Amino acid sequence: MFLSYFDKIIWICVSDEFDEERFTKVLIKSLSGKEATADNLDDLQQILAGEVGKRRFLLILDDIWPNALNDDGCCWRKFCAPLTNVLQGSMMVVTTRFTEVADMVGTMDSFALDGLQNDVFWQFFKLCVFGSEDYHIDPQLEQIGKSILPKLKGAPLAAKTIGRLLRKSHNPAHWNGILNSELWQLRQKEADILPALRLSYMYLPFNLKRCFSFCATYPKDYNFDKSSLAEIWVAEGFVEPQGSIALQHIGDQYFEDLVNLSFFQKLRGKYVIHDLMHDMAQLVSKEDCFIVKNASDIEMVPQNVHHLSILRSCDVKLSNLLSLCKHKKLRTLLCNKSLASETLYPVMNHWFSGFQYLCVIFCASPKGLPESIGNLKHLRYLEISRGCHFDRFPSSFCSLYNLQIFYARKCKFVSLPRGISKLINLQKFEFEPRIPNMEIDASEWGEQIWFMINNINQITRDLTIYNLGAISKDHAAESELQKKEYLNSLTLRWSSLRCPAHNETEVLQALQPPTNIKSVRIEGYPGEYLPSWFRGCDGPEAMSFSELPAATVDNNNNGGAGTILSLLTEVSITGCQNLSSLEQFLQRTTYAPAIRKIVIADCASVKSVQIEWSPSLEEISVSNCPKMTNISAPSVKKLRLYKFFGFNSDCSSLTFLHISFSQLPSIELEKWSLSVLQRLHIDFCERLKFIRKSEHLSTGLSLGLARARRSTAKFPLLTHLTIECCSMLESIDDLLTHECLPAIESITIRSCHLLSLPTKRFESFPFLKNLEIGWCRRLYWQRAMVLPPSLQKLILRSCGDFSAWSPQCCLENLTSLESLTMDSCKGIMSIPGDLWSSNLKSLRKLKIEECPDLVSIGGPEVIANINTVYIRGCPKLMEIEQPRGKPWNDEPDQEDT
Repeated sequence: MFLSYFDKIIWICVSDEFDEERFTKVLIKSLSGKEATADNLDDLQQILAGEVGKRRFLLILDDIWPNALNDDGCCWRKFCAPLTNVLQGSMMVVTTRFTEVADMVGTMDSFALDGLQNDVFWQFFKLCVFGSEDYHIDPQLEQIGKSILPKLKGAPLAAKTIGRLLRKSHNPAHWNGILNSELWQLRQKEADILPALRLSYMYLPFNLKRCFSFCATYPKDYNFDKSSLAEIWVAEGFVEPQGSIALQHIGDQYFEDLVNLSFFQKLRGKYVIHDLMHDMAQLVSKEDCFIVKNASDIEMVPQNVHHLSILRSCDVKLSNLLSLCKHKKLRTLLCNKSLASETLYPVMNHWFSGFQYLCVIFCASPKGLPESIGNLKHLRYLEISRGCHFDRFPSSFCSLYNLQIFYARKCKFVSLPRGISKLINLQKFEFEPRIPNMEIDASEWGEQIWFMINNINQITRDLTIYNLGAISKDHAAESELQKKEYLNSLTLRWSSLRCPAHNETEVLQALQPPTNIKSVRIEGYPGEYLPSWFRGCDGPEAMSFSELPAATVDNNNNGGAGTILSLLTEVSITGCQNLSSLEQFLQRTTYAPAIRKIVIADCASVKSVQIEWSPSLEEISVSNCPKMTNISAPSVKKLRLYKFFGFNSDCSSLTFLHISFSQLPSIELEKWSLSVLQRLHIDFCERLKFIRKSEHLSTGLSLGLARARRSTAKFPLLTHLTIECCSMLESIDDLLTHECLPAIESITIRSCHLLSLPTKRFESFPFLKNLEIGWCRRLYWQRAMVLPPSLQKLILRSCGDFSAWSPQCCLENLTSLESLTMDSCKGIMSIPGDLWSSNLKSLRKLKIEECPDLVSIGGPEVIANINTVYIRGCPKLMEIEQPRGKPWNDEPDQEDT
């Protein structure tokens, strides 16, 4: 009930750094749901003042330290200023370890939190030690445990850390050693548990001590990432080798060990160190680690400090930062403050000249890397956390021979530095955005190329290597592409640049991609056959691409090939002059059971495609294959035919058919039986004259689609018909019948040589919604054209002579018409005014353009209720002021074209 009283509960960990600007931003985001964009406190507080009155909220400020009261409480009062007009019922709760803080900020009596009661605390302690409250304890251990209990002050954190320390051994000697430790004798406040925490630290192995104490370099409440911290531990030399186990994995285990011992706590997917644990870490590393929070801290940096961090909020000058150069033993520099400004940029050059033992550098946003970075011979880890643009790298960068990790995930690089292959220890190199598609010229093969390929996992996901004829199989093998597991796509391209001494097949064999590649494209390959990794053949070099979803073969001279591609979804075969059938690539069901799309183009010898075995096949595209005589794919849904001469096809499941650039003089409907076809698109068939029932021309060229047994073909499910740019097409009368097209919804005819249309038949299409006739300039319109009342959109554009056409007869039934376009329609003289308010009452859009003979449409008042009107270029239409309205696009949406 208490929690449901509030609309929002906001928790902020304060600790020993009171940053009123950061806290204000957190409040704004929590209350408004939006990031605060202002960059100064006054503006932020004005935004916050406008939000606090909208919702009842509970604000918890956890662990405030006395520095919040500096300057007589000025920072505290400034932070609280926007909170004076909150919504009635909103509250603030403050927790602190300091009485003076409670007295200063409280508006009521404070509550002192004591430790857990002895009986409850003992049960919790047993749970921490043994994993169960019901564990049967040895009497001697129980006596020792109860003697330790008062030293833990009832604090759960102390019970967890000491409890897990005791869990390591149930030997009474081990327990007595902890009970009698001298650390309990340290002077402490009544509720101080630091000795208990320090005792748990003292019992850590040396390697874990170093790793944990190093964390004092980070501020309180820092969110740690396990992998990132482990990488830094490795770079610092804290991780000890264990046989052949990778150091990163050992570092990860160190982290898990510290989590299990309660030195880290998991919080919302990240890990944090409890404030008291952080205090203990600072205590044990006070001469080794230091955090610069403000300018005054510069003078307090220990002389022999090894690990130093500079917070983002730190207000320091160039002189302050330059003074740090006296700390010659520095090994770690974590600078969260941006150094991109003109005033602070020079400091990096001085740092890199003076800090010769640096192993780890983390910088927020440098303007660039200075030439002096080459002095850092021990540097193993370099990270740039914020975005910056690198026009160039310093030449000395490539002398960082020990560099293992370089993270610049938000940085853009114009190019990689020459000589980068000298970084022989570089394991990770990440920057964003990655190069979308890296292209490598194989004719320039050398150290630079080798480095880019060797680190391709960090540089790009899509790789193209061209001029492959210039390299040998040994050079190709150096690339070790099979190990580049992060590659999404690989393009291997040959050109006219070839070395006769090189065996192209052996080169391609050596360029075997990783098994999880998503796309492989082979272009211009001059070899006689494909390598074993693509064919999937048996033998010592054979492999199975169990996860390859797409592949392309382009312009090879292969006479027979097969492949094992269980997740292959797309195959594109281009320019394979000697390939006679697709079965040479995909011979059995097991090779490509998931294939969805096949593209065959410019393959002069391909005669047929038999793919009955692939029920998943959705689309086939065939282009410029003059010897193609047969396609058999009963399950295919889409068929695209470009530049073909005619063949028979068994594709009875087609829902989409696109015929383009065909050399056919006619299409014989007797040979078509496509019972589930929904969309038919015919275009750029320049020799096509007729689409009709019977064959009148004996040319030997034809297109048969699952030869019909009946004399008349039907398309019972065809809803969309498009025919365009067939300049010799004279008639489609046999196609435009209710028997052929009983379900037709859209007809589009453009740029054809049609002399006439069976205009009386349009009325027989009860589902017709869209009709467009355009640029059929020889068309002669009959008077008795009647359109169905279902029509919603009509476009007539530059399509012949309308002299005999009767608008009254054509438009009188169109009660559902919503859009009408008449453009360059010669011969139309008038449209009766009464049509607009009666028959065309549903019309919402009207466009009339360039109609030279139009004299009247009934006056401006008859079209006053139409929402969108555009009229122009009609010189005889004097009753309408032109241009009227604004032009609008009446082109239909193109689907599956």
